[in-house]
Amino acid sequence: MSRASRPTTRADWQALAASLTLETRAYIDDAFVDAEGGATLTTINPATGETLAEVASCDDADAERAVAVARAAFDGGDWSRLAPGRRKRTLLRLADLMEAHKHELALLDTLDMGKPIASSLGDMAGAIACLRHHAESIDKLYGEVAPTGEDALGLVLREPLGVVASIVPWNFPLMMTAWKIAPALAAGNSVILKPSEKSPLSALRLASLAREAGLPRGVFQVLPGYGHTVGRALALSMDVDCLAFTGSTGVGKQLMQYAGQSNLKRVYLECGGKSPNLVFADCKDLDKVAEHAAAAIFHNQGEVCIAGSRLLVEDAIREAFVEKVLAAAERMQPGDPLDPESFMGAMVDRAQYERVLAYIRQGVEEGAVLRAGGEATEVDGKGLFIPPTVFDGVTEAMAIGREEIFGPVLAVFGFDTEEEAIRLANDSDYGLAAGLWSQDIDRVMRVSRRLQSGQVFVNNWAAMDQTVPFGGVKQSGNGRDKSHHSLEEYSELKTVWMTLAP
Repeated sequence: MSRASRPTTRADWQALAASLTLETRAYIDDAFVDAEGGATLTTINPATGETLAEVASCDDADAERAVAVARAAFDGGDWSRLAPGRRKRTLLRLADLMEAHKHELALLDTLDMGKPIASSLGDMAGAIACLRHHAESIDKLYGEVAPTGEDALGLVLREPLGVVASIVPWNFPLMMTAWKIAPALAAGNSVILKPSEKSPLSALRLASLAREAGLPRGVFQVLPGYGHTVGRALALSMDVDCLAFTGSTGVGKQLMQYAGQSNLKRVYLECGGKSPNLVFADCKDLDKVAEHAAAAIFHNQGEVCIAGSRLLVEDAIREAFVEKVLAAAERMQPGDPLDPESFMGAMVDRAQYERVLAYIRQGVEEGAVLRAGGEATEVDGKGLFIPPTVFDGVTEAMAIGREEIFGPVLAVFGFDTEEEAIRLANDSDYGLAAGLWSQDIDRVMRVSRRLQSGQVFVNNWAAMDQTVPFGGVKQSGNGRDKSHHSLEEYSELKTVWMTLAP
């Protein structure tokens, strides 16, 4: 696509969508193939209800074949034993190809799961940055020389694990894919990607770009399908060395069981969240804070693992601050995902749409005060859209205040003291993210250290880049994406001890 023809308007994106040719087959052993059993799954545009494609739905036989191919590729060494600098050059070529096709890739995610095109373009920037970061890192990480006497030399080497199965979610399809596969490939592993059955299209397009970039045969494969079929088969495989997963806590627990039932493969999990966003009365610009607090939950329709779904506000400013949040939410209404001006899009599918609406009804029944939203809506007379929904007067006993909804539903709590704010924030099964808004540096240091969370955002929400790790504690998981730390998860330490002649 030339610079002059880059889409900038809703009509441009609609025209590009009409021109797409979708790849719907699995990518196994350097070729696009139908699922061995011939099964398919239907992927639907949730903004219109229209069927996009029938995509190959892989199962045990496809998983077995892909794992065998991945193992042969790893043992063959064309990638696993390739010099880090050469792996870097290949991954940088892939990043360049993603850059050249970013509009197409972004559009595929928008069509597949309903997110606004502006958001999808942001995801592409993040995915490309992730790939480049890890590509550039891999030839700059050193091993270790142990401290020994003169009669020995102790080396600590870092080697790739082997076959990595990456199981990624539907809410940020290609960005989450990059977070998993970039460090795994950079470290020298063979990777099998299982995209969500709700959003497989960009992963299949990525496979063709990976082949064009020059990744060796069998090093990267894509198996679309369901978690209970092909996902389960990969998790139980005796020849998969690592599972990297982003998704629900329930599925994460199941994957850990599968690892124990098979070969004790490593399992890295980034699971659910019910993230607290703490606002203290000493904030100077409450209008700005309210805008960020609204975006923290309504971005991507609330289908975000780190969504700031619990808003904890000091009672001294609570009433005024909630009014500012309501005003901000009014500016974030759903629109056509192909309109670059839309802040929110459609819910990913009817099951998620109904789940969110059920939680909203439950919130009303439990006595929370519905301040905004609460009813489904349509755009141009169709689609699965839910507007920003705000509940005030939420208590810890209410489901909307404790359970991950994964939709545009904000639960507002009040607090009087710093100690109460910390207690409320930590009273959760989850610990993925937390926000803290205050101008008091002493309070910031005290509270941020006591919040039980994998990451704390101070006077921002999710303003981070590739240089810092991303992950949670408690039932939000145990792994870390991004930064040099993620490379550690996809490599093995080997000790070499040499006895030297006197």
